[in-house]
Order: sequence, then C-alpha cells, then structure tokens
Amino acid sequence: MKKVILKSKIEKRKKLHRKIRAKVSGTEELPRLAVFKSNRFIYAQVINDDSKKVLASASDIKSYLTGKLNKVDSAKNIGLELAGKAKKAGITKIVFDRGGFPYKGRVKALADGAREGGLEF
Repeated sequence: MKKVILKSKIEKRKKLHRKIRAKVSGTEELPRLAVFKSNRFIYAQVINDDSKKVLASASDIKSYLTGKLNKVDSAKNIGLELAGKAKKAGITKIVFDRGGFPYKGRVKALADGAREGGLEF
C-alpha cells in the first residue's frame, strides 16, 4: 500500500521555484526579474545574483492605497514602472523568473508591461 502525501499549493510552488532557480540566475549583464504575488499584491524586483543586490523594484501597494484598479491592470502598470526604473539603471535585457507561479493572469500582465516598457527577455 502506497503512502499518500498531500502537499499544499505553497509547497508545490516553492518546489517548482527551486527547479526554476537552479536554471535561472541573474548576472550583471543579464539580471533576473523576480516576481512574487500574494492574493492582494504583486511585487517585482530586478536582481543581480552575483553581487546579491536589488537593482530596481516595484509593487502595487501604493497604487492600491491611492485608487482602485483591476489587479491585472495594476500588474501591467507595475511592469511598466519597473521597466522605467531598470532603464534608468542602464538595464535593457533581463531573465524572467516567474517564481513558480503559472505564466498567466497577473504574472503575464507584468511581463507584458515590462516588455512594453522596453525590457527584452
């Protein structure tokens, strides 16, 4: 008889994220765009893993406080904002790390916003 082990969504996502991070790493020339989303907010950071520094970051916390926007539209705005900050830091090409989340909805909207803003990945 096999033992059934039930895993939570969070454990499954973290396992998938570890697999992704084993392959994806940010360097000075090609930093990593890391995405994290909670039920309420979405966060994005451009990270240089070699020097362990965050080069640019954005989240939709302040837009949530100022006005009501659809979560997907807000994620797209965060992508555009992050692309602007990355351009100021001299970054045009990045590696996308979806953080174990499915590439749809808010994660896809953030990536599309970053591409519209001028980032290549």
